[in-house]
Amino acid sequence: MTDEPPRWLTATEEQAWRGLLRALGRLITHTERPLRSQFRLSAADYSVLAELTRVPDGRLRVLELARELGWEKSRLSHHLARMTQRGLVDREVCARDRRGVYVRVTPAGHEAIATAAPRHVEDVRSLFLDHLTPGQVALLAEITEELIENLTRTADTH
Repeated sequence: MTDEPPRWLTATEEQAWRGLLRALGRLITHTERPLRSQFRLSAADYSVLAELTRVPDGRLRVLELARELGWEKSRLSHHLARMTQRGLVDREVCARDRRGVYVRVTPAGHEAIATAAPRHVEDVRSLFLDHLTPGQVALLAEITEELIENLTRTADTH
């Protein structure tokens, strides 16, 4: 423990932090509503399926998927169990080392995300991207990439 006083946020820093949290919360809420009501997917389901469908064979090691999503392994394991019961993903043991486990998108999972993606992308555009300039989008992409890299390095050292 240090005797240094806390580095309190300035008014602008607090506005930026609280605004980011509020905006993300509202974006997730507004984009998740149609996913749930029309496609029976949660935002978490969609995130898992999106990561799996980005890779050529539709499968990732569980630890890789957890790292990509920024989730704890236990949270991901519980969520994958629910998705497996619904037939959206399945698991397979890694043939090389027998300790690792892959999670793979199933045909039903492919169909679910393919059906939901057009609406989801339209919602992302109408609720988020359409309200920013191309320069703001590029700057935000740069900022979030830097934040993710720093958080990943921090998590890897703890």
